[in-house]
Amino acid sequence: MTALGWGGIARLGLVQAALGAIVVLTTSTLNRVMVVELALPALLPGLLVALHYLVQVARPRMGFGSDVGGRRTPWIVGGMAVLATGGLLAALATAWMASHPGAGIALAFLGFSLVGLGVSAAGTSLLVMLARRVPEGRRAGAATLVWMMMIAGFAVTAGLAGQWLDPYSPQRVVAVTAAVCVLAFGLACVALRGLEGAPSTEAAAPAAAKPDFRQALAQVWAEPVARRFTVFVFVSMLAFSAQDLILEPFAGTVFGYTPGASTQLSGVQHGGVLAGMLLVALAGAIGARCQRHPVLRHAGSLRGWTVGGCLASALALLGLTGAGLQGAGWPLAATVFALGAANGAFSIGAIGSMMRLASEGRHAREGVRMGLWGAAQAVAFGLGGLVGTGASDLARWFIASPGVAYATVFAFEALVFLLSAVLAWRISAAPAAPSASRPLFSHHRQLS
Repeated sequence: MTALGWGGIARLGLVQAALGAIVVLTTSTLNRVMVVELALPALLPGLLVALHYLVQVARPRMGFGSDVGGRRTPWIVGGMAVLATGGLLAALATAWMASHPGAGIALAFLGFSLVGLGVSAAGTSLLVMLARRVPEGRRAGAATLVWMMMIAGFAVTAGLAGQWLDPYSPQRVVAVTAAVCVLAFGLACVALRGLEGAPSTEAAAPAAAKPDFRQALAQVWAEPVARRFTVFVFVSMLAFSAQDLILEPFAGTVFGYTPGASTQLSGVQHGGVLAGMLLVALAGAIGARCQRHPVLRHAGSLRGWTVGGCLASALALLGLTGAGLQGAGWPLAATVFALGAANGAFSIGAIGSMMRLASEGRHAREGVRMGLWGAAQAVAFGLGGLVGTGASDLARWFIASPGVAYATVFAFEALVFLLSAVLAWRISAAPAAPSASRPLFSHHRQLS
C-alpha cells in the first residue's frame, strides 16, 4: 500500500475542513439562532447537540462496513452526503420553527441525527485511511495538519457565514447553510478523487470468512490494547470537554470579564491549543530525523506526549483552581493559554497513538477499532458538557463563594486528567493468543 505524502495528507485535511464547516454551522450558528432570534429555551439546542453525539455510537458499525468493503472513500463520500443533507434539514427546521415550532423541532431532531450519522461514517473512515497510509514518522505532523485544517474550516465558515447571515432572516439561514453544505460536499469529493487507489487485498477474502458485526466488535473488545485505549479515550475526553462550557462563565463570575472579554479569553485558549499541536508536530519531525541520537530520537514519542499532555492539563487545571481561590490578581490569561497548549499536545499525542494502534491486532479490523474509539469520544463529549455545567451548578448550590465552587470543579477535572495519564501510561500491547489469520499482537509494543 502506497504511503501518503504531505500532499495526500493535506487533501484529507481538506475533507476534514469540509466536515467541520458543516458541523460548526449546525452546532454553533443554528444554536444561536434558536436561542437569540427565535427566543427558544437553550435546552432545545443543547438536546439537539447531545443527540448528534449520541447517534455516533454507530461509529463501530460504520467502521466495520468499510473494513468489509476494503475501501474507505465510498464511506467518506456517503457520510459527507448524509452530513450535508442533515445540515440542510437542520437549517430548514430552524427556519420552520419561527412559524410552526412543533413541526420544526421534529424536523430538527431528524436533521441533527443525520449530522451525527454523517460524521460517524465520514470521520471514522477518514481516520482509518490516515492510520493505514501515513508512515510512523509523519503521524504527529499528519494529525496536526489535519486538525489544524479542521479548525481553519471552523474559523472560515463561522467568519463568512456570520457576514452572510446579516441581516437575519429565516430564508437567509437556509440559503447560507445550503451553500456551505454544497461547497463542502464538492470540496470533499474533489479532494478524495483518485486518492485511495485499489481496494485492499485483505478485503478480497471470501464473504463466508468474514464475521458479522457483533463478532467483529467482540473480537476487537477482547484485544487488551483496544479495550484499554477505549477507556482512556472516554476518560480523557470527558476531562477535556468538561471545562469547555464553564470557562467563560467562570471568567465572568469570578473575574468580572465582560462577554467580549470572555470571548477573547476563549481565543487565547484556542491559540494555546494551536501552539501545543505545533509543538508536538515539531518534536515528531525532530525525533524522526534524529533516530541515532540517544535523547532526541524520543522527542516525537506519541506515548510521551499523550501522558505529558494529560499531566500538563492537570497542572493547568490546578492553576485554574488557584485562580478560583484567589480571584483578582491571578494571571488568568496565561493559565488559560497553558491549559490550551497542554490540551493541544495531549490531543495530537492521542490522535497519533490512535492512528498507530488502529492497525495493532487482528487484521481487517481497523475501522471497528477506530469506530469504537470515536464512539467513546463522542459519548464523552456529550456527557462532558453536562458533567461540567452540572458539577458547577451543584458546587455553587452548596458553596457560597462562586470562586471556591468553580475551584472545586476544576480540581475534580484535574484529578480526572491525572487518571487519564495513568491509563495512557499503562496502555501496551500484551501478547495474545494467535488467531486463525495471524497473531493478535505480533510483538510487545507500547503506545509509542
